[in-house]
Amino acid sequence: MIFENISEDARKKARHPHEFLLINLITNHILLFVGLLGMAKQEPWLLLSVPIISILILTYLVWRAALSRKRDAWFVFCHWQLCARRSRFFIGMIVLMALGIVAILASVGGNVADLRPGHYAIGGMVMLPTLFSVLVLIIMESDAVHKANIADVPEWLVKKFPPPEDVKARG
Repeated sequence: MIFENISEDARKKARHPHEFLLINLITNHILLFVGLLGMAKQEPWLLLSVPIISILILTYLVWRAALSRKRDAWFVFCHWQLCARRSRFFIGMIVLMALGIVAILASVGGNVADLRPGHYAIGGMVMLPTLFSVLVLIIMESDAVHKANIADVPEWLVKKFPPPEDVKARG
């Protein structure tokens, strides 16, 4: 639902959470992860920096969204809530992937040297949904940046958090 009389400043502030999440997804989960894969044989623990950095950023986004109700205008608040919902989903995907990896490591008694090709194949299958989620979230968050630019708020958010009287929908 597109709204009238949303200031350019509010549109800019509404883009911020989506841009932060995009930076996390693209820089951390694609660029940093691919860069660290080259060193994974020698230093596999370095790969842990990717989910740790991500959890920190995602936690900030969820925390800041909780503060948004008191700090921000309705339009900006709605975009923080949209980003927080997606951030919570992605935290769940990271936790699910971590549980799968822990289960694989537990199956060999925690000794990484005992991992066999079958374990690596299962590990790849465990990581695949999270990697797919990264790609889907990049598309969704890019669209959310566009929606913030045109003063659009998803219908479900408008129903959950009705706009104040001074904010009118177009049409």
